[in-house]
This record gives sequence, C-alpha cells and structure tokens, in this order.
Amino acid sequence: MHTAREVAANREADRLMFLPVSERVFAKKPRPWRVATGALLVLAGLAVVPATPARAQNFFEELFGIGRAARPPQPPRNVPVQPPQPMEPGAPAPGEGAETRPSVPAQPRQPVVLRVPAEDNVAGQDLLLNGLNGSLKIERSGSVYTAQMTLPGTKISQPTENCTVKLDGGKPMPLSAEGRAQGVSRFSTASAECPLRFEILDGSVLATPLGSGSACTFTAADCETTPSGLWGPNAAALLSQAGEFDTARGVADKAVRDNYKIMTQRARGGDVRPIVQEQAAFSSDREQACRTYAREGAHGYCHLRFTEARAIALATRLGANTATPTAANAPARPRRSRAPVEGMNPDAQGAEPFADQ
Repeated sequence: MHTAREVAANREADRLMFLPVSERVFAKKPRPWRVATGALLVLAGLAVVPATPARAQNFFEELFGIGRAARPPQPPRNVPVQPPQPMEPGAPAPGEGAETRPSVPAQPRQPVVLRVPAEDNVAGQDLLLNGLNGSLKIERSGSVYTAQMTLPGTKISQPTENCTVKLDGGKPMPLSAEGRAQGVSRFSTASAECPLRFEILDGSVLATPLGSGSACTFTAADCETTPSGLWGPNAAALLSQAGEFDTARGVADKAVRDNYKIMTQRARGGDVRPIVQEQAAFSSDREQACRTYAREGAHGYCHLRFTEARAIALATRLGANTATPTAANAPARPRRSRAPVEGMNPDAQGAEPFADQ
C-alpha cells in the first residue's frame, strides 16, 4: 500500500503534467541550496557594479573601451596657455632638425691672451743653462740692456772633458732690441764668435744661436759649446713651487689649444695642414729642449715657460691685443692667516671659524 505522502506526490505530478511548460517551471518548489546560490550571485553583482546609474555607465564605457581611455587627454583647466611665438623666416620648426644636428662643444671666439713677461723681469738675475751650469746675467741701464755670458761646453781635443768660455772675454755685451714679433721681447748679441738671440720669458731666457748650426766653436780655447736652450733658475730653487707651476701649466695648455683651434678655423683649404704640422713640431721641440733641464720631472718649470711662450705667440699671430690679458697664468697668491679673535677655539691656533661662510 502506498503511504499518504506518496499518494500526494503522485497527484502533484499528474497535475503538473497537464500544465504548460512556462507555468510548470514556476510551479516547482525551490530547493534551499539553489536559493542560497542565487542570493550570493546577487550580492556579488551589487559589489562589482557601482550603485549610481552614472557610475554604472562609466564602468561599462571603460569596460568596452568607449570611455575616457578611448579619448585623448585634455589639458588641465585654469592653466594659462602661452600664445605661439612668431618664427623668423627660414627658421626650423620646433622639434625639427634635433636628430640631424648633433650637439658640439662651443668653440672659442676670441684668442686667449696670457700675461706677457716684462722686458726687465730677468734683469740682475743669475741664470743657468738648463738650471745646471754656465752663467747669463742681463743688466739694464736706462733703455740699454747688456749681457755677460759664460758658455759651458766640451773640449775639442778631448770630448770627454768639460770646458767653459766667456763670451767676448767676459765683458758686458750690448743687446739689440728686435721687438715682439712672437709676442715676447727679443734681443740679439752682435758677437762674432757666437751670435745669439734671446727671448725674454717669465724668470728665464730662451737662447737660440743665429749661426749655421746649434753649436759655437772656440778654436783658441779648444772648446765647443751649445748655448741653445732655456737659461733659468737653479733646479733646487724650483722644487718648492712645483704645485704652482702645475696649475699655471694647465692654464697655458688650455690657452694653446684654444688659440690653435681658432687658427685652424680661420685657415682655408691647404693652409690648415701647415698649422697642424707646426703644432706637432712645437710639442716635439718642447720635449727636446726640456728633457735636459735639471729635475724637470719634479717641477715642470721648462714645460711651463715653453707653453706660455707658444700661447702668447699664437695670440699675437691671431691679432689679439697682448697688452690686455684675458687669462691669468700667474698662480694665485696664498691667503694670509688672520689673527685669532674672541670666541675662537683656543686649541686650534690660527683657525678661522667663519672663513668659508
């Protein structure tokens, strides 16, 4: 026998069998787990979709790529806009030519002029050839300059032995002024035995023989001398100023490079090659002349004076006014220490607590 529950279920099934499909779906009783799942889906949809209609619209516009992401960015409001500036005829538009014109360092426009040594800056000093031997002393009396010179050399009969010769028997020789063709003052001697040209540098003299060769031969004294080179102070007196010479050398080197660039820029066509060759010859001549200066590697005095003379010569050839220096080749004077003041740390003698402020 069937129970009452089974009989009722059979009757309900018979009743639903004769209902339309649309009504038959809604006539079924919902199951508890289906109700819970539907509620969770509804809550998730509410959490994702914005509450207001405007926000919901923006959400779907961004989702399908038709919102702000698809529109070009707009400039901020209330920001003043600069009016377009008038362009000169023939000028490139902004942004044009940036890739075709590489940036290059600015080239010097005017020659660099170093301080030209005074004519009498070596008057009364005892100068040595390459800071080693010999003797050269230039004196000034009014506008007249004289020189006394002792030349070192080697014996003709015994080349391994040294000798010395006093030019013109040791008497003061008058010097003839030759102007400043290369920027620095030039003098020459009229000695028949060994004619020389003197270029007055800062604290030194560059001597060059005017004869056919670099050597002067004194047959009666059995001595051959080579007076060409830099006549300057003793090497021992230069070591303490090595730092100052190094700083001044950097200034002089830069002046030579800048003046050399200007000279090559002004040259045309085939005139550039001789300038390049001349510059290369200068570097070689400087090394040749300064390698024999006593302890040159420790103080660099000879290289400094040669470089300064070269910079001044280039500026002169470029037509610059050498009477007005544009670069300081003299080392800066050291600062004098101030006397202690009240409030200074007594343990730091000579300290300057506010020197850098």
